Amino acid sequence: MTASPASRASFLDPTVLARIDNLELLARTVVDGFLQGIHRSPYLGVSMDFAEHRPYMPGDDIRRIDWRLYARTDRFYIKQFEAETNADVGFLLDVSASMGYGSGETSKLDYGRFLTASLAYFSAGQKDRVGLYAFDDDVVEHVRPSAAHLDKVLYAVARVKAEHEGGWDKPLARVANTFRRRGILVVVSDFYADPDEISSALGFFQAQGHDVVAFHVLDPAEIDFPFAQASNFQDLETREVLQVVPEKYVEAYRGHVRTHIDELGKGFGRHGVDYVLLNSGKPLDEALYAYLTFRQKSTRVR
Repeated sequence: MTASPASRASFLDPTVLARIDNLELLARTVVDGFLQGIHRSPYLGVSMDFAEHRPYMPGDDIRRIDWRLYARTDRFYIKQFEAETNADVGFLLDVSASMGYGSGETSKLDYGRFLTASLAYFSAGQKDRVGLYAFDDDVVEHVRPSAAHLDKVLYAVARVKAEHEGGWDKPLARVANTFRRRGILVVVSDFYADPDEISSALGFFQAQGHDVVAFHVLDPAEIDFPFAQASNFQDLETREVLQVVPEKYVEAYRGHVRTHIDELGKGFGRHGVDYVLLNSGKPLDEALYAYLTFRQKSTRVR
């Protein structure tokens, strides 16, 4: 008896995931559930094509040993696939105060935690060297990329808080100074920044030979603006409070959001940065498929 699509999707639902206290367990639950269902995926372009061999290492699944190659060489080799080539993967998690917003049970930071932990777990499982830069107006948590640093990354992600005003100059300068080896940068943010400036800044890393993917996390209320009653709205970073009558501004607000998203997408596209818009109220499957497709593309380029 196989699980229904609804039950499988529940393992990716941020509301369900919020009830799991252990971030490693959460990441393992998400990734294992995702990989088990990937062969049923309706998404196109996702495959696990053979790429190369690598020497067997203790802990590797012996079912992946190429026995024909062993017969010829008397050495153990593992079949490695396109999504599994080793790389330095740096996760840039925005923990500025605006990420603390959530109209439901899950804030944008919660969603960013779930996503970062899951992608780090997935990448470590592919023998990548994972690292972390959690930042607001500066880097507040840094774990250098290493094959042995998954636990450190998960621990750092679990303890960050969204408390301070954000900025990009100092954090990206820190990344540029410390992320030297050509690799992959995964940025998780609500991108409350000028689209031209942030796309150009991340495009710099793409031009330096890194592969960059930007996950744009927005709360459902930020996308749809469902408010009907006159209310006080507070900027979580500047703490400025504004009195707003929603019906006067709803169409203008939605237009500004659409324009911002469109400009971000176009700006990232011009600079070769992959861009994925995510609704923090939706399951993580879209993000995981996007990352797997991105990894396959970057592997072929390499």
